[in-house]
Amino acid sequence: MTPVPTPPDLRALTTLRFLAALWVVLYTAWPHLDVGFVPVAVTKGYLGVETFFILSGFILSHVYLEAAGEKRFRYGGFLWARIARVYPLHLVTLFGMIGLGLVAGIAGLGIDGSLTDWRSLPANLTLTHAWGLAPGSAFNHPSWSISAEWFAYLSFPAFAFVAWRLRERPILATVLAAGFALGLYAAFQPLAGYSLTEATFRWGALRIVPCFALGCALYLVHRRGGVPLAGPVALVSGAAVLVSASLGLWDALTVLSAGGLILGLASLENNRAGVFGSKAGVYLGEISYSIYMVCAPVLLLMTNVAALITGADDKRFPIIVWLALVATIPVAAMLTYHLVERPARKAMRGWSDRRAARSTAAKARTDSPERVLQPSETIV
Repeated sequence: MTPVPTPPDLRALTTLRFLAALWVVLYTAWPHLDVGFVPVAVTKGYLGVETFFILSGFILSHVYLEAAGEKRFRYGGFLWARIARVYPLHLVTLFGMIGLGLVAGIAGLGIDGSLTDWRSLPANLTLTHAWGLAPGSAFNHPSWSISAEWFAYLSFPAFAFVAWRLRERPILATVLAAGFALGLYAAFQPLAGYSLTEATFRWGALRIVPCFALGCALYLVHRRGGVPLAGPVALVSGAAVLVSASLGLWDALTVLSAGGLILGLASLENNRAGVFGSKAGVYLGEISYSIYMVCAPVLLLMTNVAALITGADDKRFPIIVWLALVATIPVAAMLTYHLVERPARKAMRGWSDRRAARSTAAKARTDSPERVLQPSETIV
């Protein structure tokens, strides 16, 4: 079967990023809602991170696998593009959290002192705090997953090497990736005493590996034509995610269902993706990284402000107040996206492009047989 051409952008997957971020936000914010129940699906909101990890393997394969397989892949340029994507906002939220911690300490607010555990700062600055190199959780907690992503970025040539050799056998690649994930999840829990899907600072770098591998394998299926009946596949897989999470089934089942959802949505043509292909959905997906990264700092700030105003000692609020608190997260995300994330990424990639252009031009002048030698040059 000949690989089918793929659209330059997979809009449905961009929108899915927002839903994954929303799941994490609900998981993080629900403890501040003054109600007597927590839906099981909300308690499983940490699996939104697994969805991001699968998406990461899928999208990076979509963009870079062909070049890697055909030896056109520039590792340095790839890493710079990834740093430009995640690091500026990571720095802003890191130092923003440090500022909040210092102010809270001066003001005598009851905030966990580990928030500014300076021993963890070097690992946070080098994006290695999910590699077991940080003494504990500190600063902007969700950023552990960015450290895990950095591990996957550094390892991408290895993932691409395997994926490219299995490109003609995408079903086998997917079965192997799914089996690897199931085996790793089954082995990790009895050894560590908790699920790998709940690992953060100690085993976060390992947590991304099965999901990233699954995303790479699923891309091979997409590359060979995707799945028939993409809409029903996406619908059934999405329902499986909801049912599995709502019933509190084994996390591995939810992860594999999320993979099916990603493959189904990727197989949809953009003009047939409905709300997943809409401008609003795509925009929310574009700011999803900002939503994810500002969630903890915004909640920390706003819940403390709300507690001072309302006198709520336990920082649990009625639904109206809680909704107002949660609504500040996408507002703050829009600001950081347009003021930090997007311009910083554009500036860093622009600098890299200009540097590459100058290098190419210099090489062309050097290689030109008509180049005039300068007085200081010597012909050997």
